[in-house]
Amino acid sequence: MKKEELVADLKGILVPVIEKLGYEVYHIEYVKEDKEYYLRIYIDNEEGISLDNCEKVSRALSEVLDDKDPISDFYYLEVSSPGMNRFLHTSKHLQDNIEKNVLVKLNKSLNSKKAYKGNLKSFDDMYLNIILEDGNELTINRENIKSINVEAF
Repeated sequence: MKKEELVADLKGILVPVIEKLGYEVYHIEYVKEDKEYYLRIYIDNEEGISLDNCEKVSRALSEVLDDKDPISDFYYLEVSSPGMNRFLHTSKHLQDNIEKNVLVKLNKSLNSKKAYKGNLKSFDDMYLNIILEDGNELTINRENIKSINVEAF
């Protein structure tokens, strides 16, 4: 099974459990790092996320995952907050962070740079616009974006 399909299946299993506990799923990823697999679940809510919240969700998810057993590999389950410098994965994440400072990393250079800091101005399906520290607006093709995260600067 492809990773994207597995994550989609996991969302169907895990989102209802997490929402029933009063949290929203910010992001789910299944990754291999140094020969180990990790299922990372990022949760959020309006009050913020504490270690106790993560533990509560982790216990509930462990039960469901043990019961359904959707992953054939040995893996580590990690539940955490997306953090202050959260990565922006979806259009909802971008919309929720309009007018905030972001760091945009690129797949290939744009104007001889592969990273830009600025204030997130707007976006659509094709482009993202940020206001740079010098006040100029920069339009970036979303296909060239490697990652975007909220930044304090």
